[in-house]
Amino acid sequence: MTQPTPHHEPHDTSMGTRLNWLRAAVLGANDGIVSTAGLVVGVAGATSDRAALLTAGLAGLLAGSMSMAAGEYVSVSTQRDSEKAALALEKRELSEQPAAELDELTALLAARGLSREVARAAAEQLTARDALRAHAGVELGINPDELANPWHAAGASFLAFTVGALLPLLAIVLPSTTARLPVTVVSVLLALAFTGWWSARLGAAPAGRAMVRNVCGGALAMGVTYAAGSLLGAAGI
Repeated sequence: MTQPTPHHEPHDTSMGTRLNWLRAAVLGANDGIVSTAGLVVGVAGATSDRAALLTAGLAGLLAGSMSMAAGEYVSVSTQRDSEKAALALEKRELSEQPAAELDELTALLAARGLSREVARAAAEQLTARDALRAHAGVELGINPDELANPWHAAGASFLAFTVGALLPLLAIVLPSTTARLPVTVVSVLLALAFTGWWSARLGAAPAGRAMVRNVCGGALAMGVTYAAGSLLGAAGI
């Protein structure tokens, strides 16, 4: 009789966190590509001067990456403060009314499908081992050892945006005057197709639609900014 193949599925509790960080990095790179490409293509519609293109691209890269980092820092700092406040409240409740908290943990475990008896036994064992950790995980969905780090989030956002923004910046300033626009457009659309595919893969979603959305959005952004730059350049503004 053929023995079933062992099922080796990882159950690392931090895997979801790592996937979220990776997905955020892909999206940050995507933002860097689209925003910087739209900027430099728009400037290219008004002028062919390499210095002007480089200045605009670098300014957009730095402004975008710093904005992303600052926004992520503020957002994650708020999240961390909320998590710490929730843990402090839970710790106080466990100290002041342990019986009520044990009943609450029992009810939460029972709501997940355990019988009342099994839920009570599990709640008592979890409480005896580490009451705060048990309530943090079951009631709050928080791992006290893995609170959000705003500096990590800011650094990751800064790096992801910068990496994405470098592609259109280099593509617009390195080729010759006649080749820079088509090189930029093609390289940007290929990069957006890749980030669309990768983000869909991380979310286990169909890749085709994600790639089309990314490519169409990037093409629209570059088309609009190029048209605006061309009109301003023709008007001598």
